[in-house]
Amino acid sequence: MSIKIRFNSAVATGLVLAKVGNPQRDEPLQTSKEVFHIEEGDQATLTGIFLKPFKNLIPHRFTHHSSLDQHEMNTIAKAIFASSDGLLEKGCDIAKRLYSKSYHPNIKEGDLCISLIKDIEMESSKVQAICILKSESVVPFLSISTRDGDLKLSTEHGINPEKIDKGCLIVDFSSEDGYYVLTFDRTGTDSRFWVRDFLGLQAVTDAAFLTKSYADMAVAFLKQEVPTETEAAESKTTAAHDAISFFETRETFDLKEFEEEVLKKPDVVAKFAEHRAKVEEEQGQPLEKSFAIAKKQVSKAKKKIGSVLKLDAGIEVHLKPAFGAKENNPLLERGFDEDKGMKFIKVYFHKEEAGS
Repeated sequence: MSIKIRFNSAVATGLVLAKVGNPQRDEPLQTSKEVFHIEEGDQATLTGIFLKPFKNLIPHRFTHHSSLDQHEMNTIAKAIFASSDGLLEKGCDIAKRLYSKSYHPNIKEGDLCISLIKDIEMESSKVQAICILKSESVVPFLSISTRDGDLKLSTEHGINPEKIDKGCLIVDFSSEDGYYVLTFDRTGTDSRFWVRDFLGLQAVTDAAFLTKSYADMAVAFLKQEVPTETEAAESKTTAAHDAISFFETRETFDLKEFEEEVLKKPDVVAKFAEHRAKVEEEQGQPLEKSFAIAKKQVSKAKKKIGSVLKLDAGIEVHLKPAFGAKENNPLLERGFDEDKGMKFIKVYFHKEEAGS
């Protein structure tokens, strides 16, 4: 059963800030000298910005091969939750840990924001949480202001709230199991660094996680790896749709049934097993072979299926995920022109969109 979490009454109170570079490039670490206390008038706005990225994410928890008492991030979180007076010291410890894990050449320097959040609703109780956000890009902003009786335009540079690269929300819930942790990495370039090396997390293997893992894995595999009679992108997309249909028409997932009904060919089954093993290695944990299907995650995976129809005439037709590429799509008409001796596709539409 999924755990309900609500941010309606949540309030961000204090911040610890840092600039975290890459030590391999001799970029420095700079941390706050005091806690930045958020003024009451700014709390609602900043709290909304901090918590917006954490909606509808798969829960994780801290994990350690020996004991959670040996897990640095778990220990830091426990100390902050025990006393907010330690936010500055422990927040700086979080920044120092991130800096020590940032040696890979692909890791960019960025601004780090560590916030203590109060009154998050968790299973009918109000709890506190630690929000960690890292932004690796600075964007220009335009500002119009009044000066000397006239309007002036100025430029500033700062963090775009919609473009925050990495984040983590450690909720003071289920502490004995490694807390309830939500995390994201929008860059997707080296999430292992953020999730495993820095945070030391493992996903909670509930129905939502397993459904998302297998559905995303099947779509990616069938669209990129499966050989077809024709190597057209359309046929591979159709195979991905068949995989999603398997999830949509069942209440439980069974790997053997999936192999027999969707993958079918022994060589494809073998390649999918190799693909699954790579995913398990990246996630740092094995995937169960049978589980209850979470329909919400199936819908999300289905939206990722798009299509590019590559034609030998040098033309490509790009179809959005919602449009799909099924043969019976009412907005696509296929045929054969006897005079030209060529196939054709007719597309129906109401109007051209701006920018086309």
